[in-house]
Amino acid sequence: MLPKLYAYSFLGDFVLLYPVYTLLFSDTGLTVPEITSLFIIWVVAALLLEVPSGALADTLSRKALLVAGPLLGAAGFALWTAVPSYWAFAAGFVLWGAREALESGAFEALVHDNLSHTGRGERYAEVMGRARSVGLVATALAMAVAGPVVAVGGYVAVGVASVLACLVCAAIALTMPEHRAEPEDDDPAGYLDTLKEGLAEARRSPRVRHALLLVPAVSAVWGELEEYLPLLAQESGAAAPAVPLLMLVVWVGATTGGLLAKRAARLRTRGLAAVLAAGGLALGLGAATGHPAGFVGIAVAFAMFQLGEVLADARLQRRITGPSRATVTSLAGLLTDVCVIVALLLYGAASLVLSHSALFVLFGVPYLVTALVMSLRSRGKVSA
Repeated sequence: MLPKLYAYSFLGDFVLLYPVYTLLFSDTGLTVPEITSLFIIWVVAALLLEVPSGALADTLSRKALLVAGPLLGAAGFALWTAVPSYWAFAAGFVLWGAREALESGAFEALVHDNLSHTGRGERYAEVMGRARSVGLVATALAMAVAGPVVAVGGYVAVGVASVLACLVCAAIALTMPEHRAEPEDDDPAGYLDTLKEGLAEARRSPRVRHALLLVPAVSAVWGELEEYLPLLAQESGAAAPAVPLLMLVVWVGATTGGLLAKRAARLRTRGLAAVLAAGGLALGLGAATGHPAGFVGIAVAFAMFQLGEVLADARLQRRITGPSRATVTSLAGLLTDVCVIVALLLYGAASLVLSHSALFVLFGVPYLVTALVMSLRSRGKVSA
């Protein structure tokens, strides 16, 4: 299963449109506010579909959703390539948001249950860390390849390549095994019952609720900051050709963080808090330099955040005991999307009066606060 899982992760992120779609929008004639509205459409679409799709994954085949997701992505990229316009871009982002919603929850639940079925459930953090690192490597390769491909074949070439990557990704999902935890009774729950059970588990179990809330606390801010890294690089004095190299440094850091998950899988609450605190400090120090060399510190921060995200997800999976695993996981995804929207709005408003370096420093503070809360909560308690 693992080679197929890693291939799925690679192809899911090896999309040559990723590094250039903002340029595509701009060259089509869209203004900055119009481009910003597209990003909001994207996040809102994923947000609205997140939990319903998780319940669907608990009711139907998770593998089927992992096949459908890339097909929706392929349709969206084909639309962008064939008829580039604001409404085509908006429709493509709706399809992209639907794809993310279908895969979120279903992917984690399928991996967890397949590993548990073969007696390797304790390897979940290690496997997911590697899968996310593979995805980051794919994104870095897409960044490296997209420029030459655009130079040779324009946006049509990167669009066609992106569609093909999605189609192969869907084909790989078809070959994945799927094992599910057996229900306690022989009467399978319906969609609404599954949805209610997942929400109820998150509500009645403090352990599940705390683990669920930790996921957006770790994931949302750094996921939003990544969109502004090129602007920070320019502000730091990096020449245009050097910006992709600085981005690559940060991606290497994030990839390394995912690979560290195997060694860090047994960290308790205070250990995870230390990881987040180290990330927050590294982010602030790196951004505060106002120099391209500060991106080394930002790379260290992203390594800590990627590691923290994997460990937070693993903690949530360990604490879910009911049959609605994908539903609870998708609820964490929904809360993450909400936090991302809030962070985007705050960053956009604050950017009118503050520099990007100052904003990166300020956005490192939530990680320090989260680490402090976790440390205080763990006093006198044993963390699972």
